Amino acid sequence: MATRPGVTWAVIVAFILLLYGTVMVFLAFDRVSHSNSDTIRPFVITMAPVWAVAVAAAIVLLRRPGSR
Repeated sequence: MATRPGVTWAVIVAFILLLYGTVMVFLAFDRVSHSNSDTIRPFVITMAPVWAVAVAAAIVLLRRPGSR
């Protein structure tokens, strides 16, 4: 993990908020859908890039200084 505990806690809080937001987005899609494919496909299309960017940002923020 990072040598900066403040950054580590910020990343943990950000992922908790991302999990909450992911559930809210799923519920929004589920509320107006009529079938499973009406829910899952748009949800994955919407959230996959968000999670990819979040994971990439966490990797950058949490790597040790001087490592590649």
